[in-house]
Amino acid sequence: MASHRLQLNHAKTEVLWCTSSRRQHQIPSGPVRIGTTDVQPVSSIRDLGVYIDADMSMRTHVTAVVRACFAALRQIRSVRRSLSRHALLTLVRALIVSKLDYCNSVFAGIPGQLQDRLQSVLNTAARLVFSAN
Repeated sequence: MASHRLQLNHAKTEVLWCTSSRRQHQIPSGPVRIGTTDVQPVSSIRDLGVYIDADMSMRTHVTAVVRACFAALRQIRSVRRSLSRHALLTLVRALIVSKLDYCNSVFAGIPGQLQDRLQSVLNTAARLVFSAN
């Protein structure tokens, strides 16, 4: 880094040890020295809006996506009576479906329980759109 005149940003630097959930206890819990800085390991990181867990389960990412989608659905629900169905559908596509579709390839192979949580967002969005007057 020094030869390329780069500096480590201490506030943005994180260390993530990736391993299976069975081997999590074997990972060192102490800080990792990078240059002259000690960086404490974390259990999940965010890169380009995608949360990556140490056990690669995607549980943190699914939780964040579901939370954001339900928050948007609550806001849409509060104004749905004053919107046409077309406008409501446009809002759902823009605020809900786009969140679910962003980097959706990371959902490949996730457990059924996490898939069900994502499906519940779509089900709730469909009920919101098609039960509107």
